[in-house]
Parts: sequence; C-alpha cells; structure tokens
Amino acid sequence: MNKPTSTDPNDYEVLIRRRDEADYASYCPQLAHMIKGQAHEEVEEAMKAYVLAYIESIKLAAV
Repeated sequence: MNKPTSTDPNDYEVLIRRRDEADYASYCPQLAHMIKGQAHEEVEEAMKAYVLAYIESIKLAAV
C-alpha cells in the first residue's frame, strides 16, 4: 500500500468504534493506523494529531 501524499486533513478519514464501556478505537484507513483508548474524545483527538503530524512530515520531506 502506498502512503497518501495529500496535505489536506479532510482527505483522511477518522473512524471511531466503541468496543465496550471504556474501550474505544480510532482508525485511519488511508494511513492504516489504529489508536486505542478509554474515551471517544481521547482516541479522536489522538488520531487527528497523528494525521496532522503525518501531513507535516510530508511537507518537510518536500522541502
């Protein structure tokens, strides 16, 4: 799988699933990356931060 090269955060999906009362997972299919945590907001914010860091790495590599 080729890593995406888009620098638009809207091109990356963040899917969140509640597995039980205190077990959540977020997944970004474009980056094939999963983050687990204990709260919806926790995994959502962590994945958004991961995507933004990935985008920054693309921008730095282009310089």
